[in-house]
Amino acid sequence: MPLNDERPNSTSSGEDQGSDVESSSERCDSMTLNSDLECSRDSFTSDSSSKHCTPSSSPPKTLTLDEVMESARDLFNLSLSHEIVMNRNFHLEPNSLPQDSLLKAVRDNLHKAFWDILEAELNDDPPEYGQAIRLVEEIREILLSFLNPGANRMRTQIMEVLDMDLIRQQADNDALDIQGLASYIITTMGKMCAPVRDEEIKKLREGTDNIVTLFKEIFRVLSLMRADMVNCTIENLRPVLQRQSVEYERAKFQSILDKTPSALDRTTSWIKSALEELQSSIVPTEQTNGPGKGQPVVPGPFQVLNTAFIRILTWDYSKSPPPETWMTDEIRLQEIQWQLQQCQAVNEVLLIVYSTIGGPIQGLPSLSDHLKRMISVLLDGMHRSDFNLEESLEGISAQICCELNKSLTERSYPALTPALQGTLTGQICNITQKDNPIRTLVEDRVQQYFMALISDPKPQSKIEQVPAGLTAIKPELAIIGAKFISLVNYNKTVYGPFYADILRKLMFSNSQPPRKSSLEAR
Repeated sequence: MPLNDERPNSTSSGEDQGSDVESSSERCDSMTLNSDLECSRDSFTSDSSSKHCTPSSSPPKTLTLDEVMESARDLFNLSLSHEIVMNRNFHLEPNSLPQDSLLKAVRDNLHKAFWDILEAELNDDPPEYGQAIRLVEEIREILLSFLNPGANRMRTQIMEVLDMDLIRQQADNDALDIQGLASYIITTMGKMCAPVRDEEIKKLREGTDNIVTLFKEIFRVLSLMRADMVNCTIENLRPVLQRQSVEYERAKFQSILDKTPSALDRTTSWIKSALEELQSSIVPTEQTNGPGKGQPVVPGPFQVLNTAFIRILTWDYSKSPPPETWMTDEIRLQEIQWQLQQCQAVNEVLLIVYSTIGGPIQGLPSLSDHLKRMISVLLDGMHRSDFNLEESLEGISAQICCELNKSLTERSYPALTPALQGTLTGQICNITQKDNPIRTLVEDRVQQYFMALISDPKPQSKIEQVPAGLTAIKPELAIIGAKFISLVNYNKTVYGPFYADILRKLMFSNSQPPRKSSLEAR
């Protein structure tokens, strides 16, 4: 009888991610980021580079099923190790299927059929032990899997008591003590389980005389114990993975690239689009003197990469998956994007309110904080497809007008006129338009903020330095900025050599490396 399926569980909250930011940033600072980037710079200006800086890729070929499966395993291992390193709350738990799901109904029916057969066999006269013996054998293997390599004494004892040949002989002679075997199994489980499962073991010892029900409960507790064992292993592996995560993830990705040469196609397109965006925005200038005469100024490779990272913040996941080098952080990136969208909308509404009403509500931090909290609550979940933003903004506008009138009358100011309330509502609802000037202003300044963080070798010093007009969301922006910079720094550390190789091919494949422009990012 198989144990319940287990699935990774990742709890991702603002506090949890925030706690990871500092450790991730420190880890990234202490890793080989600088050396990788310097090595990448060498690869930009040289036709030859070291193996470390120029990842190898195989020519196109037809993949066998075994190679596809091996690549899938590599990708799973890469994703799993990355999640363990980046998410302190990552753990495994028994899978609980939705109550009304078809999969749960099928699983429950299969399990019921299994236990019904076992009960029918044990109720025969004489009893039939075929199903019960297979059950005990599976339990024995599970118990043995819990043992450490050096636990020879316990292993020997389990093999002696749960000797399957002996048990079959006893069954053939109708001398099998199935209740005694269950009692031994429960005692052994009590010696192996974590303290948190002591109560479950106690319930098993006090369990029903119905042997089928007892074995059901034994398997349920074994499922919990197996999850405990895996989670203990994860906690023990985490420090080791943190020390070796960069080398491990880079090697795993290179292994995937060797088997699947197209594994960097989306990444190449992503970087290429950033390069084309910069090239179209730079006014062509030509050298009039010197050896660089006639050569246009081009963006630097690090400027291209930083621009590509900024594009990740506005990536449309509904149209295409993220670049391959960001797949392991897709959920974290989406959460950052959702939080940023909500913060931007809150800031846009507050800018409209204060620019429209003006002096009577200036210099009132309590009012500003109250409005900000209210808007944030009403915009919570705005990233969902079923969220009606226009309707929510209308409700927000009405609530804001009510709060403003209350504040104004308390301080002997006249209440807002219907015309002014209508103007305010219209301006707030208009931020749903992509070309809205307030929305464009806020989005541009948010991108300036993130570009400043990415371009600075010590971004922590600029976390609190938000551009003018974003003061209202400064605390939230600082938290989001720290999370994003932590992800970017780690990503550059792991995949820097791959980015260097792509940039060198895109920028310098058909010509000598151009003179570095003054726009090149550090």
